[in-house]
Amino acid sequence: MSDQEYRCGFVAVVGRPNVGKSTLINSIMGSKISIVTAKPQTTRHRILAVHTSKTVQILFVDTPGIHRNTGKAMNKLMNRTAISALMDADLILFVVEASRWTEEDDDVLRRVIKSGIPTIALLNKVDNVHPREALLERLSEMALRHEFSELMPISAKKGDNLAVLLDAIPPFLPESPALFPEQMRTDRSREFHAAEVVREKLTLMLHQELPYGLTVQIERFEQEKDRIAINAIIWVERDSQKGIVVGKGGSRLKQVGTAARVDLKNQLGQPVHLELWVKVKQNWADNIKDLHSLGFDTPG
Repeated sequence: MSDQEYRCGFVAVVGRPNVGKSTLINSIMGSKISIVTAKPQTTRHRILAVHTSKTVQILFVDTPGIHRNTGKAMNKLMNRTAISALMDADLILFVVEASRWTEEDDDVLRRVIKSGIPTIALLNKVDNVHPREALLERLSEMALRHEFSELMPISAKKGDNLAVLLDAIPPFLPESPALFPEQMRTDRSREFHAAEVVREKLTLMLHQELPYGLTVQIERFEQEKDRIAINAIIWVERDSQKGIVVGKGGSRLKQVGTAARVDLKNQLGQPVHLELWVKVKQNWADNIKDLHSLGFDTPG
């Protein structure tokens, strides 16, 4: 097959927070590209997942959920990141929950329509729709909202209908040689992924709003003789949060470190020595300079 017949393009996966965008990409890729928790706004960055076959290279762009709570600079940047990815795509996958429609879904749909880019609407979490006959009603309702290029029910978690989705994508992509090496799976570094794994464990173990007030920064990531050594700082916004993250006698921090180390060892294929520190950076989530230093996409 010649390069001219090969297809390659960007597919933006968009939707409100917590509809299953990252789970969808991880299921398609067969490995964890983006961290996943039950809490909204877990994804904070644009993350590229590279899916390569003999005839097509699909560049999935995982995005933060487009949301209304934009009080802090970080939330504004997350929205801007998602909207920018949407506008640069060859195809949009608009992910919604099959069982409910919200005002934030309306917000995202308006962005999708404004873009004028071909869009496949995905009704995710179909296993939550009961009775099953109700799914036909949900599909009919969705079809009335906009003239989508295609409309599909899926379960990202269980993998239902994902093969059909993969077959539907290539016709929307331009004829182009592959943009990335065949073995490449993501544009993010191992250091970025290590920080995300630590943040995932923190998010799973902490309750209420605290996960939104912390971030993780890798200070050291080195290959030693028989292991990888990782030093990470967990930044919180206030002194009062530091004790919550550390836990009584350091118990929670130890628990987080153990869970992250096991996950990273499995993913990196070798032992990991992980050291964690908790430090305070006042109101980092509302400071553009701090956000830039912590790896967020910022203006200029």
